[in-house]
Amino acid sequence: MTLWPSEIYVYSAILLLALCSVLTRAGFMLFGDYIPLPDGVRRALRYAPAAALTAILVPDLLPWKAGLGPVFDYKLVAGVVAVLVFLRTRSAVLVIVAGMLVLWGLRWLAG
Repeated sequence: MTLWPSEIYVYSAILLLALCSVLTRAGFMLFGDYIPLPDGVRRALRYAPAAALTAILVPDLLPWKAGLGPVFDYKLVAGVVAVLVFLRTRSAVLVIVAGMLVLWGLRWLAG
C-alpha cells in the first residue's frame, strides 16, 4: 500500500491535532491542582460552556446563504418552542420532545 503525499499530510495533521488535544486536556487534569489559575481566567472559563453551546446552535438555527445573510428555517421555530417549554417546565426531556415534534410537524405540513 503506497500513500500519496497528500494522504500523508492529512494523516499527520490528524495525528498531531489528536496529540495536541490529548496533551492539553491531560496536562490540565494532571497538573490543574498544582498550577493555580488567575481569577480572571477562572471567571472567563465560567462562560465557556455557554459560548460553546451558542457556537454550535446558532449556525444550525440560522443558516447563512452567501450574499443573503440568515435564512428562515423550521429549526428556528422548533428552537424557540423548545426554549419556551424549558422556561415553563425546566425539563430537558420535554424540551427535546417538544422541539422535535414541532420540527417534524412543520416539515410534514410543508412537505
